[in-house]
Amino acid sequence: MIAIEEIYEFKQLCIQTETTIRNLRQPRAVKEELCVDNIKVELSNLQIISNNEEPSETDCNFNTNKIQQQVYKNAKVQYTGEYLFKCNICDYCSMIKSNIKRHMRTHTGEKPFKCNACDYSSKQMETLKIHMHKHTGEKPFKCNLCDYCSTIKSNIKRHMCMHTGEKSFKCNVCDYCTKHKEALKTHMRKHTGKKPFKCNLCDYCCTTKCGLKRHMCTHTGEKPFKCNICNYCCISMSHLKTHMRKHTGEKPFKCNLCDYCSSRLEHLKTHMLQHTGEKPFKCNICNYCCTTKLSLKKHMYTHTGEKPFKCNICDYCSSNMSNLKSHLYNHCGEKPFKCNICDYCSSRLQHLKRHMLQHTGENPFKCNICDYCSSQLEHLKTHLLQHTGEKPFKCNICNYCGTTKSALKMHMHKHTDEKPFKCNTCDYWCTTKSALKMHIRKHTDEKPFKCNICDYCSTIKSNLKRHMLQHTCEHPFKCNICNYCSRMESDLKRHMLQHTVENPFKCSICDYCSTIKSNLKRHMRKHTGAKTI
Repeated sequence: MIAIEEIYEFKQLCIQTETTIRNLRQPRAVKEELCVDNIKVELSNLQIISNNEEPSETDCNFNTNKIQQQVYKNAKVQYTGEYLFKCNICDYCSMIKSNIKRHMRTHTGEKPFKCNACDYSSKQMETLKIHMHKHTGEKPFKCNLCDYCSTIKSNIKRHMCMHTGEKSFKCNVCDYCTKHKEALKTHMRKHTGKKPFKCNLCDYCCTTKCGLKRHMCTHTGEKPFKCNICNYCCISMSHLKTHMRKHTGEKPFKCNLCDYCSSRLEHLKTHMLQHTGEKPFKCNICNYCCTTKLSLKKHMYTHTGEKPFKCNICDYCSSNMSNLKSHLYNHCGEKPFKCNICDYCSSRLQHLKRHMLQHTGENPFKCNICDYCSSQLEHLKTHLLQHTGEKPFKCNICNYCGTTKSALKMHMHKHTDEKPFKCNTCDYWCTTKSALKMHIRKHTDEKPFKCNICDYCSTIKSNLKRHMLQHTCEHPFKCNICNYCSRMESDLKRHMLQHTVENPFKCSICDYCSTIKSNLKRHMRKHTGAKTI
């Protein structure tokens, strides 16, 4: 119940407020209708209180500020069809002068609102207010269901969707749905191909503002996000968060089909493809397909021959960044990946992983045709070619073809007569790195391949294999013409030459020929007078 005097005062306040609004909007080409005319006082619904009685707080509970806000809200503005305030740089226009001022800062880059605690500055006062919460530690927006609180109101709205599970924003082209309107807008650009955010220094353009901001750091070299534990710094907060998991050991992304867990969502997504067998990234030149975009990018270099990763010390270049990193360790001599069981260390993590399998004795890669198993996937792939008979690596000079790239490379040295690997102790040269390693052991007297049954040890792995057959008495290599059987494949090959009456190893100086390569080498020393260690 409100007294007549209160009603009169209320109406006078409305008239005063509407006069203020008129004065503020007077320069603009708009027509206004006073809300005051729409205020009707129904005296029939009021009960008059005598003048000598004071109304209680419950009887008269109105607030002047709220009334003013309501008058602004209900004011009817009729637009005459013309925007008064237009941007002279782009097509933006507005009826409100302050909007134009704010818009112009996007062109000028002006940030008039500055933080008095740090170097931060902003285009808008509201953004500065949000920033100040970082200094004060205040988080005024709180979830009423859990302990979550934030400095930004929109974050609370986004957070609340976690409790409700609601995804109200749906794509009308595909099945995508999300909790956030902005995320849907960004997603729609995939369908439209629109990339509104363009770099003013190069041709780069992208679908998100933060993507452009991150790209600009590649021009400036700026890495604003720094780790407080090590020297790592990066261009985005998400990268820093991922990095921090290395220190904490946190792996929040877990596979629901096996025990796999990862510190990165992208790695989990790639892992899931192993369960589904899906390979979504396909080469448009050959039949190659893979599980990651990066793998496809690397593969395309095999078609283009491009090697974009170049060493700034020597002429080395590679199609793979990890290969370049490993190469750079050769210059500095650094081998950061060390075995915690023995003294082995390497410049490549992959090599250390392969080495660790020697300690565990694990052979995870198994052939589904025979009993062969290996500690390395590449070895299994090479082994499978024996079953298929395929020899994909072909020499472009002669008819030679091999099962491995390294075998073809080794073969090509015969045509070029190149021997790139040199011993720094003697004048020995050879065509392969493995042959050089084997030779070096003659100088060091190192015999790393040891028999676990007797005291036998050797500089060559194949010799150890041949020796082990003496303990088993096994002769797995059998001749299909006679009853001959051997412990070693090389012995069988030598034997087969007796059936063909072929002497492939011929002396280039005299008529000597032999079925055995070592016999030819021994013979050649008669001509050269050379002596070997």
